[in-house]
Amino acid sequence: MKNYLILNGYWLAIVVLCAFVAPMAKRKVMADKALSTVSYAAKHPLHSWEGVSRDVNCAMIYNDETKQPESIAVSIKVASFDSDNNNRDSHAVEAMEGIKYPNVTFSSSDVKAGDNGALTAKGNLTFHGVTKPVTLQATRKEADGKMTLVGEFPVNMTDYKIERPSLMGMKTEDGMLLKFNVVFSL
Repeated sequence: MKNYLILNGYWLAIVVLCAFVAPMAKRKVMADKALSTVSYAAKHPLHSWEGVSRDVNCAMIYNDETKQPESIAVSIKVASFDSDNNNRDSHAVEAMEGIKYPNVTFSSSDVKAGDNGALTAKGNLTFHGVTKPVTLQATRKEADGKMTLVGEFPVNMTDYKIERPSLMGMKTEDGMLLKFNVVFSL
């Protein structure tokens, strides 16, 4: 009986030691909202503009053993984009039916690391109530305990059943460019 208790004591000590020494294989890491942005660039025959959201809700499953992100999920409120023109922003929320469809989301199903910090994330983009598969390319940079993912990808409004806004009888171009700069503390 005494040997059994000693053996169990050793096993308990090993388990406790491993819990503190071994890194967690996978963990959820939230993006730093103070440092992260998502923006869109749009064009009209008379001018171009960019709207920026600093209210980026983004989480990543990070594998400490492989030092790679395994999945990423992002949600941004349509009304959070600021183009420095309140009338344009209000019209954009109206055109995108921001009350009915308040968020733009991306959820990855597959993240692969490439050369020189390149990442490819396959997943679904949901915009204006329409979900479509997309593949995003990002560049990964690491410094001072932070990982930054930077990239851009095109989105056509008509693909997501958004009626293109117009000004003076002329519609905006169908294509927008979404850009992201998301920072995680590791």
